[in-house]
Amino acid sequence: MASKLAEMIPPPGTGAFLNAHGWGGAAVRPLAGDASFRRYFRVELQGRTAVLMDAPPDKEDSRPFLAIGKHLDELGFSAPQPLATDLQKGLILLEDYGDGRVGPVLAADASAEAAIYGAAVDILAELHNHAPGDVPPYSEAEYLREARLFPDWYLPAVGVAEAAGYNEAWAPLWPALFTHPPVLVLRDYHADNLMLLDRPGLKRLGLLDYQDALAGHPAYDLASLLQDIRRVVSPELEAAMIARYIAARPGIDEAAFRTAYAILAAQRNIKILGVFTRLYVRDGKPAYPRFHPRLWELVSANLEHPALAPVKAWFDANVPPAARVGVQVPA
Repeated sequence: MASKLAEMIPPPGTGAFLNAHGWGGAAVRPLAGDASFRRYFRVELQGRTAVLMDAPPDKEDSRPFLAIGKHLDELGFSAPQPLATDLQKGLILLEDYGDGRVGPVLAADASAEAAIYGAAVDILAELHNHAPGDVPPYSEAEYLREARLFPDWYLPAVGVAEAAGYNEAWAPLWPALFTHPPVLVLRDYHADNLMLLDRPGLKRLGLLDYQDALAGHPAYDLASLLQDIRRVVSPELEAAMIARYIAARPGIDEAAFRTAYAILAAQRNIKILGVFTRLYVRDGKPAYPRFHPRLWELVSANLEHPALAPVKAWFDANVPPAARVGVQVPA
């Protein structure tokens, strides 16, 4: 309860920060946190609104967020731009994109699902026509580091020791992820990080949570969008959206792209099994293991692709069915 109350209290220095930037006396209400140490508040003053991001500088570096947001804005996409910043205190006042987060919107009324996902795919196709900008590469070492979050965090939490050969099972898959010139990979591109805006064309959707962007394969964000952990995207819609992306980029090698998509979907979902376990075990966030069953559904399907044969063989030999139900959180 204490931690929940703390999440609702604006950070120290909020009043002085708002006063210094023309928002003195504004109401400040909690919006949300996320899987990081960042918290968000809505600021309201005389009919104006903005979003205050609290990113403690000892835990979060906000400079990539600002730089990538500027890059996206310059390319013509909707990324919330800063109205005021104090990086020493970890405070950033941002444009307010409202409450039209795609996940809750579709939960209330899924009639526009195909149109919204089509717009999200079109954004990726256009974004991938541009150079990635000044971001680090999505290297083989990074792919493996992420994949290792599964044996490092998930397996101990379910009482399974890591067997030999895990890294080696992934090794023959990595070359397929470097067959396309690198693009800007936002890395958390899904319904809960997209905002419906009253704007035309590519600006119809606002982009959030891109501070960890890297330069990598274009299939990654498509897999993130279509293999959503928090909402089920039907196989039919997934297939249609993959085809839509490929059609929008006629120079792409379709077979190579589909192979990379399968590998990245598996790598991402296996990584998240580890990430969500770490959030529970290390950071004391008990809400995340509830997504484990959904993740295992996705991983089980991912491992059936022929490109994943070495990884599937390792899982079949070393992760018994009883360990594929997720980490159990005491009631």
